[in-house]
Amino acid sequence: MNPDQFQSFFIQIAVMLAVAWLFGYLMKRLAQPIVLGEIIGGIVLGPTLLGSFCPDVYAMLFPDDKAIVTGMAALLKIGLLFFMFAAGLEVNLVHFRQSKKLIAMTSFCGGMLPFALGFVMVMLFPTFWGQTDRLFLFALFMGTALSISALPVIARILMEMDLIGSRIGMTVMTSAMVTDWFGWILFAFLLRQLGHGDAEEGVVTTLVLVLGYTVVVLGIGRWIVLPVMNNSRLFKDWPGGLLSFVALLIMLAAVGAEKVGIHAFFGAFLVGMAFSQGHDPEQEKTINSMIQPFALTFFAPLYFVSVGLKANFSSQLDVTLCSLIFFVACFGKIVGAGLGARFGGMQWREALAVGVGLNARGAVEIILASIALEYHLIDQRIFVALVLMAFLTTLLSSVVLKYLLK
Repeated sequence: MNPDQFQSFFIQIAVMLAVAWLFGYLMKRLAQPIVLGEIIGGIVLGPTLLGSFCPDVYAMLFPDDKAIVTGMAALLKIGLLFFMFAAGLEVNLVHFRQSKKLIAMTSFCGGMLPFALGFVMVMLFPTFWGQTDRLFLFALFMGTALSISALPVIARILMEMDLIGSRIGMTVMTSAMVTDWFGWILFAFLLRQLGHGDAEEGVVTTLVLVLGYTVVVLGIGRWIVLPVMNNSRLFKDWPGGLLSFVALLIMLAAVGAEKVGIHAFFGAFLVGMAFSQGHDPEQEKTINSMIQPFALTFFAPLYFVSVGLKANFSSQLDVTLCSLIFFVACFGKIVGAGLGARFGGMQWREALAVGVGLNARGAVEIILASIALEYHLIDQRIFVALVLMAFLTTLLSSVVLKYLLK
């Protein structure tokens, strides 16, 4: 990039961060998840509002310059890696051993019902979605998108309500971890199918490669890397070196994921998941206090503002499609997880609270939709509907959960 392009690139970053801070602060004052404010900021800054009412200003801030667009895309992809590493750190399956039946029933029902509804509604009405080829893969994607939850957003809501250590909080968090782990595996499988086509490799081969890579990364991280780090004074006496080493592992796992044919984000997520189990408390504190804040306060705001910049709600908003996706997502997750928690031994009001808590899609849903858009599996119309669903389900969970647990 030349000096003028660098200047425009840095102005974009500054404006995106400023908008993310402003609208994030407003959401915080309204006791809502900050990520909602960041998405709203992107919508205001993007083609929906600024591009429609002040096209000259929008064109000046976001010029159609290949070098700038490429540079911003690279920065956002790096940010996504660190965000997914931070999300992986939230996965802790210790609670599963404490309430196996409750977690198993909640995870299974809360994952299977929305997945089945999403899959079936695509297969029964393919023309409604505008899908002719790759219908089966698109149906798998919609099932995955509706079954997954937003672990970081749910954790933030429960922390704000001081419920993270309660029975309901642990059930919601652990069930979300289990469901999301299977969801990410299925999504990684889908991305490999999209990247390599249907002819060269069969479904079984692809699934074996995805699961095999998962086992390899988790095994190396848990049984080789972590013991070395826990017993090395180099990492204990040099926090900066520890963070550099973790960043190196994230990049290597991302490269390996791309080589296998999976999206790089999945490798970063697996590294975070490996680090969440059996890590030295002091090193874990260092990683959490330095990598997570930077990932969640610099990279994440940029990424979620960029989501608003991608979506054009003024021209791509399909009310019927948005209403259908929102209704099916809420019905499948709340009813499925609620019944699972009830079968697992909870009272009806507690079970309903678990279902409502797991209904928050938030950041994770938007990441799935963004990557699916990048791979041309969905169009702008479906992308806008999924972003709106993620926004509304997160808002609904935050408001209703507070009412249920008064």
